[in-house]
Amino acid sequence: MERRPRIEDYAPIGDMQTAALVCRDGSVDWLCLPRFDSPAVFTSLLGTEENGSWRIGPACATGTRAPYADRRGYRGDSLILDSEWDTPTGTVRVTDFMPPRGGHSPQLIRIVEGITGEVEMDSALCPRFGYGRHRPWIYEHQGRTVVIDGPDALWLDATVETAEKEGVLVSRFTVAAGDKVAFALTWHSSHHLTTPEIADTDIALDATAEFWREWVSRCTYDGPYRDAVIRALITLKAMTYAPTGAIVAALTTSLPETIGGVRNWDYRYTWLRDASITLSALLRTGYRQEAEAWRQWLQRAVAGDPDNLQIMYSILGERELPERELTWLPGYEGSAPVRVGNDAAGQLQLDVPGEVIDALYQAHVHGIARCERTATLHLGLVDYLKRRWREPDDGIWEVRGGRRHFVHSKIMAWVAVDRTVRLVEAGVLDADPAELVELRDTIHAEVCEKGYDPVRNTFTQSYGSGELDAALLLIPRTGFLPPDDPRVIGTVAAVRRELATNDGLVQRYLTDGDRVGVDGLAGDEGAFLLCSYWLVDALGLTGELDEARALFERLLTLRNDVGLLAEEYDAVAGRQLGNAPQAFSMIGLIESAVLLYELKQAAVPVIAA
Repeated sequence: MERRPRIEDYAPIGDMQTAALVCRDGSVDWLCLPRFDSPAVFTSLLGTEENGSWRIGPACATGTRAPYADRRGYRGDSLILDSEWDTPTGTVRVTDFMPPRGGHSPQLIRIVEGITGEVEMDSALCPRFGYGRHRPWIYEHQGRTVVIDGPDALWLDATVETAEKEGVLVSRFTVAAGDKVAFALTWHSSHHLTTPEIADTDIALDATAEFWREWVSRCTYDGPYRDAVIRALITLKAMTYAPTGAIVAALTTSLPETIGGVRNWDYRYTWLRDASITLSALLRTGYRQEAEAWRQWLQRAVAGDPDNLQIMYSILGERELPERELTWLPGYEGSAPVRVGNDAAGQLQLDVPGEVIDALYQAHVHGIARCERTATLHLGLVDYLKRRWREPDDGIWEVRGGRRHFVHSKIMAWVAVDRTVRLVEAGVLDADPAELVELRDTIHAEVCEKGYDPVRNTFTQSYGSGELDAALLLIPRTGFLPPDDPRVIGTVAAVRRELATNDGLVQRYLTDGDRVGVDGLAGDEGAFLLCSYWLVDALGLTGELDEARALFERLLTLRNDVGLLAEEYDAVAGRQLGNAPQAFSMIGLIESAVLLYELKQAAVPVIAA
């Protein structure tokens, strides 16, 4: 029987270079090797089991649905996943993890332990390279199983016998209380003359646990909701590509924003916006090392050419990310097309320099030392904005329906200049402050004139439009206007009225079914979870602290059983939507938790609307 797990049924494990998604039934349905944006070897998440998967769990009859684990969770503050099944004959645990790479090849390790009684177990490893398209060559070599497809090879080491059946490596074994069976799957280039070492799974487990203990111990946040914040931070760390410091927006591609729809995009790349906001969240919780690594990646990616700034790059800093469709995959629950690559890389988004410069400003505030190359890049970005800020752009949401004068983009251009002024006044940057102040004031005046609707008392999505945009909720947080400004309070009220559900779930902007909207696409989408956290922030800043806290706690209930969020949420169906886990959503959780704590500590007075 075909499985139909929900997006929230998946939990990631990873090694800071790639990641696997493990379903509640013990099946690994997504894994790209050797890095986040490589072709997947397990792709059943976007197709069927024939597109590649690896299930380990209690044995079940052919044609029956594999049982979901009765319990699962990460082991302490780590990325080690434990799943337990209670069966009529006993209880069994499967532990899944990927050891951080220390010069060795990427490994997926799965350890089966008997807890009580005896349990008959199945392992079915179906490797399919090229996003589920290629059936590999499988053979035995010195007692090890080797799986090869072109340049890629997988080496399977197991403490039980494994046999090949029609391209699937299967094992059936029984574990009693105290028994342990281990599997290690190692990626290796098929061109290497050497073979990968056989993993000592116990040592690897201990080393992985120690890595996460040490990393989490560096967190400086000790306020409310700390467990939720720590889980979000661990997830963001798992989405950071260790060799370069780049941060991917999500671990997946083409998980739909609406079931059966076409809003299916590849998020396994580094958006400057997403990474900049991630950097802010990490800095606010004590992680300076990640900030320095990201700054170095930024220098390499943008190089010496801010005029040709892209909104996104590969995790290595590559610029070419051509978008194509994988026609052999039906998509998650029939949501086609499945896309890899992303044509948004060629868009003009004038908010991005603002997010990057704000991140560099936050780095300064948190004690990251001045860097001449970064200063040059910073001033280059400001010069770029001087020439282009008046142009229409594609906006924060990467619309494909034509460029507009998006208000959020103009506000972030103001942020870029404002933060630059602050750094010049602090002696960190060398520039003419008078010219910058004049530019800052000019942008501010134009936005207040052209981007504000005085009749409705709200800022609008773009100049002269009647539509709203959830990104307007950021106005008080950016400092563009103070939280008690009537225009801010009116904008927050308008967004709540027109874009939010009664439970505070916020859409990015209105969509209208079959009618093509501002984004150039037909169809609807779920509530955007980051926007809901922005509403938390806006409520808190405008004095509605109790209401902000209540909304934050409602949003916590939308996380899956291991504390994770995808990109969006379908309030009607009660399920997560979009690529998962989503950095934006986890960032929103962290930033809102920290802000609520700061507001409580500061005892901000309530501002009457």
